Order: sequence, then structure tokens, then C-alpha cells
Amino acid sequence: MSKLMRNGVLACAVLFAGGARAADNQLTATEKSSGWRLLFNGKTFAGWEDPTRKSPPGDSFTIEDGCLKSTSHPRIVEDLFTKNSYADFELQFDWKISPGGNSGVKYRIQDRVFLLDEKLPRFEDQVNAAMKTPRTDRPGKGQEYVIGFEYQITDNSANSDASRNGARHQAAALYDMFAASKDVTRPVGEFNHSRLLVRGNHVEHWLNGEKVVEVSLKAPEVAQSVAHRWGEASPVYNLLVNQPRKRCQISLQNHDDVAWFKNIKIRRL
Repeated sequence: MSKLMRNGVLACAVLFAGGARAADNQLTATEKSSGWRLLFNGKTFAGWEDPTRKSPPGDSFTIEDGCLKSTSHPRIVEDLFTKNSYADFELQFDWKISPGGNSGVKYRIQDRVFLLDEKLPRFEDQVNAAMKTPRTDRPGKGQEYVIGFEYQITDNSANSDASRNGARHQAAALYDMFAASKDVTRPVGEFNHSRLLVRGNHVEHWLNGEKVVEVSLKAPEVAQSVAHRWGEASPVYNLLVNQPRKRCQISLQNHDDVAWFKNIKIRRL
């Protein structure tokens, strides 16, 4: 067989082998017919609240090499939010984290609030104060806190929160509530594949093909965790325990660390 023919056969084999998987930030015909929709086209903030178009503009996320990239030390530490809201859904996405980094995907979001320009002993005190007296402007610098449930993304081995506070603060956990059943993360610098399923109060977290969390948002551990961190008198407690909003935005978290997201796709259930 000639070299030209061998190259042609090899190319056909590669195409055939890859036929079931779309290129980055695209959908296969089967995915389209199954109701999947892209949340990121690899080039623009279409479908997202573009932080650069807000006033004053934000710099918490950029687009780089076909990824949505959270930045470190932005002027405004804020998440990137979907324009649309979702009730029951299945979400898939690929992510990688910087060494020692921390990020996440937040869902069933109940509220978001800019912290006030005052220093209080605990971060939770700052959030509670901001919720009681919410500011009406968008500051030129500061932090917006998002009240919702979080699919945790972190460097398990080098992030201080993950190592200090244990498995409920490690990758794929339902942050601070339920730990992942096992650590199946890939080495830092490599992309991981995640799947998030939300149907009513039923939630599943998948990581690299394995289901690592399956819980109810009405489980007693949720109320216990929220009460321990926030206190039952906190407005955060009411929002996370009672979850008055069922159709909510989804956000990619900026935790002041660099993280990359691509192949973000969703289907309503």
C-alpha cells in the first residue's frame, strides 16, 4: 500500500472513530435531536451576561483558546451567569483548574448580592449585612456573592480550603453539604468532564463518567450544613433550605482564581 493510501485510510479511521463526538463547543446531530443546546460557542459571550457590557464593565471572565476563563484579581469578583433560567435540566461541561485554584458551577440560585464597603469579622457576616441592606448600584470594584448550590471545582491536593476542610470542599462535592464518593479528578492542568442533573429536589453530580453525588436538596444534611455556616436567623438559611425559586440561572464561579470551561451544553428535562 502506498504512503498516500495509508494516510487516507488512517484519516478515514480517525474520522470514523471521532464521529460520535463533536468538536469542541459543538453538538453532534444526535445531541441536537435529543434536545441539547450549546451554552458556549467558543467565541463569544452569547447566552451569558457579558460582564464587559455591564456598567461599569467587569473583567471577571475572558474568552481564551475556545474557553470561558475566570480571571484572578478582577476589579469585580463576580460569577458569569446564563441569560436564561432553568428548572429541571441536565448540564455537561469540561473544566480545568489552575494549581491551587478554586471555582465551581452554581445552580438553583436564589439570590445574588454585592457586598457592602465595610469590614466585618466573618465573611458570612458581610453577606448577611448586604442582604439586609442591599446596595442599589453596581460598584467599580468589590465582590458579588451568589446564594445557591455549588458543584465544587478545585485543586484537591493544593487548595487550602480543600485540604483544610476535607471532602465536602473538594472537587465534584455539593459544596459544604455532601462529599463526592471518590476522587476521580484528573491531574491539574488537564480537562475534566462533568455532568450535573437537577430534577425537582433530586441532584446528581458526575465526574469523568462516574456518579459521585446523588442527593436530595431537601435532605436534613442541607439544613444542618446551612445552619452551621450561616445560622438559622440568616436570610441565606431561608433561601437555601426552602428554595422559593425553582427556575433559576446557572453561573460559573469566579473565586479569584483562574479556571477554564468549555463544551458547556444543557438540555431541559
